[in-house]
Amino acid sequence: MKMIKKKKLKLILIFLMFSIYNFAQIKAWDSQNSQVITTTEPSFPKGDNELYMYVLYNITYSEESKKKFIEGEVTLSFDVNADSTVSNITLIKGVGFGIDDETEKLIQKLKFIPAVQNGFPVKMNTMYSFPVKAH
Repeated sequence: MKMIKKKKLKLILIFLMFSIYNFAQIKAWDSQNSQVITTTEPSFPKGDNELYMYVLYNITYSEESKKKFIEGEVTLSFDVNADSTVSNITLIKGVGFGIDDETEKLIQKLKFIPAVQNGFPVKMNTMYSFPVKAH
């Protein structure tokens, strides 16, 4: 008898879980009234390799960083706006010695291809890690 009650209880719980799951999906669909499709993410017009090379060859290294042969990666998170500009740059990982700030300045000047959703350019966050070598 206990085994039958346990089976019934399991079936009821499974039924409730599926009901809640289906209700949540319908409600999410209704609140949007449309399906959002991302067709492209933000990108640099000449490609990632050109972006990395641009940063590597245009960054101004401090004398101290050159003396200490600083190498590493500067990881930045930033928004690419619908008008191709960059905003909200956040340092995720840096190497110090002023290199992080110089990398941010270089990125701030650039124009990117914005993300496209449902055929319209939109603001979207992206993240890049730039190799740096102060020699």
